[in-house]
Amino acid sequence: MSRTTKSKHVMKEVLLDDLELPADNQEVVRVLASRGNNLHMVEDAAGSQFLVSVPTKFRRNVWIKRGDFVLVEPLAEGDKVRAE
Repeated sequence: MSRTTKSKHVMKEVLLDDLELPADNQEVVRVLASRGNNLHMVEDAAGSQFLVSVPTKFRRNVWIKRGDFVLVEPLAEGDKVRAE
């Protein structure tokens, strides 16, 4: 799949799909700051702050800025980076 076609499908998935409630293992968090290398500092509902990474398919296709709300899934092996 070419990069343009992939970008088109990713944007369609992000913008046009119906919104769903988070699953049991997912959580809605607020982005506090960008830390570089596709890492972002986020804050959950309890007020704890941790790092999350952007999945590969969303890199260069979706822009995340401070104050946005994103849906994350926890990583089992995460020590510093706790979700994706």
